[in-house]
Amino acid sequence: MSAAQKAPAFGTQFAPHMLVRHFREGRWQAPEIVAYGAFALTPATAVFHYAQEIFEGLKCYRQPDGSLALFRPDRNCARLNSSARRMCIPELDPAATLADLHAFVHHEAAVVPAAPATLYLRPCVFGSDPVIRVKPSGEYTFFLVGCIVGDYFASDDARGVRLRTETEYTRAAPGGTGMAKCGGNYAASLAAQGRATAEGFDQVVWLDAREHRFIEEMGGMNIVFVIDGALVTPSLDPGTILPGVTRESLLALARHLGLRTEERMVAADELAAAWRAARLSECFACGTAAVITPIRELVHRGEVVYRNDGTAPGPLTTRLKQTLTDLQFGRAPDPFGWRAPVR
Repeated sequence: MSAAQKAPAFGTQFAPHMLVRHFREGRWQAPEIVAYGAFALTPATAVFHYAQEIFEGLKCYRQPDGSLALFRPDRNCARLNSSARRMCIPELDPAATLADLHAFVHHEAAVVPAAPATLYLRPCVFGSDPVIRVKPSGEYTFFLVGCIVGDYFASDDARGVRLRTETEYTRAAPGGTGMAKCGGNYAASLAAQGRATAEGFDQVVWLDAREHRFIEEMGGMNIVFVIDGALVTPSLDPGTILPGVTRESLLALARHLGLRTEERMVAADELAAAWRAARLSECFACGTAAVITPIRELVHRGEVVYRNDGTAPGPLTTRLKQTLTDLQFGRAPDPFGWRAPVR
């Protein structure tokens, strides 16, 4: 696929093969690369009944010389195991998972598109024990698939997406699974998302479970505000927010560029006051799928607490996105050692 060609809708066009490995008799088996296709599962398969499942998301980038590179895959391997611990799934050897990623991408190299499109990689683990019983599964299946993607949000508005806070439903609570990347978190978000879409919004912004006061994250990505020139993003300390690799990278990148960063509790009322005082200048979402997506409007309890009245994203949003994607696509030096050339 050339850069001039339009990428398919996100998550619809898959690479022709997938990598699969199984956990049986107390250990992970050797991986196999097989044709992309359906699994043969019985109706009693554990994941159907008890949702014991985790996944990851990362991308492979075509470099200017035609070679391929992953972006910080070690962080995804670490987060996969963090999710596994929370969901009582046997951990995978990070070195083996990293080798699986390289082997799969090397095998599917011909379908990796040129910039700005990428090959999105989805590792997933699910309980595959054919037994209906409330307990950790005795068997598991790990699989890795790839799909050719462009922008996650297909919007014609250059200012970005329109959001509102969710004041009725809750995504995650302290002690729950908010910090794990498991399918149940996303299933629980769909009712609120559907209602917001019907109201003309692109996504919801989740608030804390106790008071519905503090900003946490969006439906599938983290959120960042520019307040008094500093990058401000909700703290991970409550354990209810997914620790995004893009979020982590942007904070490090911003500090490298000499920008101030803050990780703390951010109340929706604080945003409203900052907006009225012209102290809140930009908002954006960030995640592997969305990269950096500007926010054009944020509404809380019927009140606009941020609006981009210009015709383009803010200057800091634009600068950070360009800097990050230049690094990912190999158009700029990598002072952090984040690019992992595919072996």
